[in-house]
Amino acid sequence: MQKLINVIALLSGLTSVALIAGGGYLLLNKDAFIESAKEEIIKSATAAVTEALPGKIDEVMPEMPKVTGPAIPLP
Repeated sequence: MQKLINVIALLSGLTSVALIAGGGYLLLNKDAFIESAKEEIIKSATAAVTEALPGKIDEVMPEMPKVTGPAIPLP
């Protein structure tokens, strides 16, 4: 019975150490993770806008006239 309790205590201690080490790693590298996420979001948003933009511009832009009038005189 004592061996079982010792194994449970050892596993509990290892779990605590792993959680503390993982939290410390995340805390020390959070800025790098945030910058990486920002870059990925910017790339995705840029790609989405670039794909959608040409079609939207063609829909909104009026057709260019074939002939223009004379210059407007200055007052």
